[in-house]
Amino acid sequence: MSEEQEKNAENQPINDPNITHDINEQGKEEVEFEEISHLPEPSASYSWEWFQWYYEQHKQTIHYVGGGLLLVIGLIVGYKFYWLPSKESEAADEIFYAQSLFERDSFNLALKGGAMVRYSQGTKPMMGFEKIYEEYSYTKPGTLAAFYAGVCYMQLGKYEDAIKYFEKYDLNDEVLQPLAYGNIGDAYMELNKPEDGIKFYLKAANEKINLFTTPLFLKKAALTLERQKQYKNALDLYERIKKEFTISNEAKDIDKYIARVNTYIQTSNQ
Repeated sequence: MSEEQEKNAENQPINDPNITHDINEQGKEEVEFEEISHLPEPSASYSWEWFQWYYEQHKQTIHYVGGGLLLVIGLIVGYKFYWLPSKESEAADEIFYAQSLFERDSFNLALKGGAMVRYSQGTKPMMGFEKIYEEYSYTKPGTLAAFYAGVCYMQLGKYEDAIKYFEKYDLNDEVLQPLAYGNIGDAYMELNKPEDGIKFYLKAANEKINLFTTPLFLKKAALTLERQKQYKNALDLYERIKKEFTISNEAKDIDKYIARVNTYIQTSNQ
């Protein structure tokens, strides 16, 4: 081979599929080598060798996903064990003063706040139940403030506002949750909406079956049904009280209500 042929051969590109050729701005050829994995996929899936191979093939994605999961876990732990307990404590401090005023029948002040009280940080205006719910609704004391706000509005004769706050209460406990529904029933009765009142009395009665709230609201529903001349439905509720809640206060004189409704039924059938 002549000297000129050897020189031309040296300048020819190498036809290797694993090498990428590029020409830069100066006209010089640049060569980039593709990374080749030397680990073949193991024949046995989910073996230790397969996991090693999979990690090598996807290590960058795995690192990103793992870091993201650790961040999410850290945020959840921080929220549940540090941030939320501190807010629960703050809300409990605030509701203490509002409850004190509520117990003294200062319903408007307990509702709206504004009285100067002494905190550990110094003297400042207290929050009322409305503000406590607004600021701390994600805490138990904050949600409890909604129940108290509903009672305050009931005492102040503002029944639509009372309904709004009782509907915000959702701690789902054995006594206050049925009482919240029952108070909504009372508010609807004050607004001359007996059908809505009956609906919420029955919801209160059946929300958490117990010896206190269930017969109480069954009887309220039955009395309202009587006034609506729905005697058979009222009788069913009175008989349920007699049968299922024999030692409740509502069952003590339930026979008199049963007899009265039976008289109405007989009279209407004549």
